[in-house]
Amino acid sequence: MTGLVQRTAARIDSLSRSVWDDSSGTEKLIIAVLLVVTGLAIPVVPIVLIARYIAN
Repeated sequence: MTGLVQRTAARIDSLSRSVWDDSSGTEKLIIAVLLVVTGLAIPVVPIVLIARYIAN
């Protein structure tokens, strides 16, 4: 079970890094605005932060 959680966290971390870290400033702004406007920032941001903590 621990391996599954760590693999899932690593995949979420990898996905978030490919979307967020490889984006330009304008793309980051657009992503952030879309997350806030759609209300997805509330569940997505904590999940990504927890996944990064578990993956590392």
